[in-house]
Amino acid sequence: MIIIFIHQNFPAQYQHLARHFADRPGNEIYFITQPNDNLMRGVTKVIYKPDAINGRVCHPFSADFDDAVRTGLSAADACRALKERGVRPDIIVGHSGWGETLFIKDVYPDVPLLSYFEFFYHVDGVDVGFDPEFASIFDQPARLRTKNAINFLSFDACDWGHTPTRWQQSLYPPEMRRRISPIHEGVDTEIVRPRRDAWLKLARAGKVLTKKDEVVTYVARNLEPYRGFHTFMRALPSIQRRRPRAHTIIVGGDGVSYGYPSLPGTTYRERMLQEVGRHLDLDRVHFLGQVPYDVYLNILQVSSVHVYLTYPFVLSWSFVESLAAGCLTVGSSTPPVLDVLQDRVNGLVADFFSPEEIADRVDEVLDHQDRMQMIREQARETAVTHFRLQRLLARWEKLLDDIVNERPPETQL
Repeated sequence: MIIIFIHQNFPAQYQHLARHFADRPGNEIYFITQPNDNLMRGVTKVIYKPDAINGRVCHPFSADFDDAVRTGLSAADACRALKERGVRPDIIVGHSGWGETLFIKDVYPDVPLLSYFEFFYHVDGVDVGFDPEFASIFDQPARLRTKNAINFLSFDACDWGHTPTRWQQSLYPPEMRRRISPIHEGVDTEIVRPRRDAWLKLARAGKVLTKKDEVVTYVARNLEPYRGFHTFMRALPSIQRRRPRAHTIIVGGDGVSYGYPSLPGTTYRERMLQEVGRHLDLDRVHFLGQVPYDVYLNILQVSSVHVYLTYPFVLSWSFVESLAAGCLTVGSSTPPVLDVLQDRVNGLVADFFSPEEIADRVDEVLDHQDRMQMIREQARETAVTHFRLQRLLARWEKLLDDIVNERPPETQL
């Protein structure tokens, strides 16, 4: 089989899928992407660079759309170059969010296209307006309608869609939902698993943490409101008062992945430390920034209680990996989390906006570690049952096979 994958940040969500098909004898795998240094055995990278923007004059609401058109045209040019080399794929799989799949069918009209639909924007009831403390960059209905234009046009230009979770599928209009399969990228539960002998050395503190210590963990790509960083930081003074031996490990950069950046010249980490820092024993709070994957796994494996908070938005991989690592996860009572987490079955649930409730749940876990073991085991079972890579790769194979052979794929898990 010949497959072309498309994603601006190779290999991104297609890491496991591309590797799986690349390892199959006889397959040819191409990956169209923007420049980066990542490599994968058996995968041919094809680089594209969107046209530079020189003195663009357009309405601010259409700026993202203009970017998507430029990106889509460049990705299509990369496909055209492959076609001219004689590459005739059996299927093309790509992320629609940045416009990369908009014009692919103009190059390969007879090749089935499976597009990733990650998020459909809503004026209310989802992330916009959820947190009154922080304005959304999409707080104007007209801007959201324009933003969804990429969704609509990409959907019109593909044969089928996929999205990671049932909740994300539910955000799309019914007429789109019927042609989008909810299927997660999967977690390698053989690698992401509990380890009783896990340990972590904190270089700055000169301390080694093990499972015998009280370790509170928080992980996000960047420390920002969309992932509840402000609420977590406001819970920390209470957690530290109640748990004088607990160490807190915070993983994440100072950039912004979603929403508005912090005030000019500041980061959300600096702002929250200004607000609550005087109430904290900072010798027991460890900001590690963005860490290598093996270090990140060690952090999850040494965790006594893991806190995961999010707006009603895309579910983080780290949440699923925390379950796979057997973490006792305290999750926010927001729809993407509640899609997976059942209170006191495979984790504990707390109000996103309540620092005291989060502190209560953390305290409860640390007070009753033995009693919580069954919940840890059920968390692991949830990850193995619903997100195990080998199980999902079989579903991915069937999805691609159905599309190639013009059979209607499943639209339910």
